[in-house]
Amino acid sequence: MIVLEFKTYGKKKQYQSIDEAIRTVKFIRNSCIRLWIDNKGIGKYDLSKYSKTLAKNFPFANELNSTARQAAAERAWSSIARFFDNCKNKVPGKKGFPKFQKHCRSVEYKQSGWKLSPDKKSIIFTDKKGIGKLKLKGTWDLWRFDKKQIKRVRIVKTADGYYVQFCVSVDVNEQLKAADATVGLDVGLKDFYTDSRGKTEPNPRFYRTGEKRLKFYQRRVSRKKKGSANRKKAINKLGRQHLKISRQREEHAKRLARCVIRSNDLVAYVRAACRKARFES
Repeated sequence: MIVLEFKTYGKKKQYQSIDEAIRTVKFIRNSCIRLWIDNKGIGKYDLSKYSKTLAKNFPFANELNSTARQAAAERAWSSIARFFDNCKNKVPGKKGFPKFQKHCRSVEYKQSGWKLSPDKKSIIFTDKKGIGKLKLKGTWDLWRFDKKQIKRVRIVKTADGYYVQFCVSVDVNEQLKAADATVGLDVGLKDFYTDSRGKTEPNPRFYRTGEKRLKFYQRRVSRKKKGSANRKKAINKLGRQHLKISRQREEHAKRLARCVIRSNDLVAYVRAACRKARFES
């Protein structure tokens, strides 16, 4: 399974419709959590069934595609199942009891409620939320994949706009030449990693580098009046800075991981937390 992400463009009214769809997802998910808290023995099938009941009782929930409602119920069950697994495995500390979601940033469709244009440069959402046709911009080629391979489509709201993600069921096989080499990696905090050959990769510390800007934007947020338009703008700028740092971290880790994998046949690694656990035991 791979995820292809595209920046999407539409009109202001379409963005408002996306926001409304996301709020509906949050409502269904939180309603399912409430049902599970109030009734013992509730299972995954019961939550999926309850999403249909919510659609009958609330017109705004009925406007959302049925598969998107099911996906929202699955989100609720995912948090419940994770809580049960943590309790069963006796995970130390808090077990992650399911909580009501305050902020939701995405709506997920399965294999209905949307369709791609013939040139696959735009996508049309066909439910009653009124999202309509959105343009797609990205470097991936969707034409290489059949629609049956696209298992889920997700609209994600971030600080710098809206994105459409396609979850594609495909086996990725890349034939690499044998490097006849093995390496061990010690992943730490001071250095990004130190390998068994003595080579050290420095930690770029993207967060520390951008911390000054983060504090600047955080002060601007704290000075604005709550609920005002200026505060929303300041929050957006703060979110963009956090998003920039997270993307820097992700791209740096991917680049190094690819270099290590391509130059070695076997890679073994140990994290700082593992070393601490062995020391304490």
